[in-house]
Amino acid sequence: MTTPERIEPDIDAAERPMLEGWLDFHRETLASKCAGLTDAQLREASVPPSEFTLLGLVRHMAEVERGWFREVLVGEDVPPIYGTDEDPDGEFHLSETDTWEEAHTTWRAEIEQARTNAAKYGLDDLSVGLSQRRGKPFNLRWIYTHMIEEYARHNGHADLVRERIDGAAGV
Repeated sequence: MTTPERIEPDIDAAERPMLEGWLDFHRETLASKCAGLTDAQLREASVPPSEFTLLGLVRHMAEVERGWFREVLVGEDVPPIYGTDEDPDGEFHLSETDTWEEAHTTWRAEIEQARTNAAKYGLDDLSVGLSQRRGKPFNLRWIYTHMIEEYARHNGHADLVRERIDGAAGV
């Protein structure tokens, strides 16, 4: 696995390229936290008995991409990728057969679908789906900002997990 290239947006970029650029930067940051590790290392729990792993985190972000850009933004009725009614956090419950190749492919596919769906909307356009908490739609700007926050927070977690696995920090 090669280390992904992370590109910061131009400091004078317009709003949409800036938001999309930072979201892509954080997506690639997560990929870089996983680069060079084996499937076994990617399944290594952060601090047992926690089940938090880098592989589980990538699977979680596939679910998050799907949730915001397919279910909320365009109102698509899609089932969870890894979760079930009995195990809503199934993305974190790994087995020895769960692989980086599958998780990475699924995550990248959800990112591509997110880009396709977002391209159809302006930043002020409202989502078809509604907030589960508020019962209101979101504009694309809010979704982008939330996704940047979601990745940034989890990338901090990923940095600590990676450092615990092999000592690499700030990758």
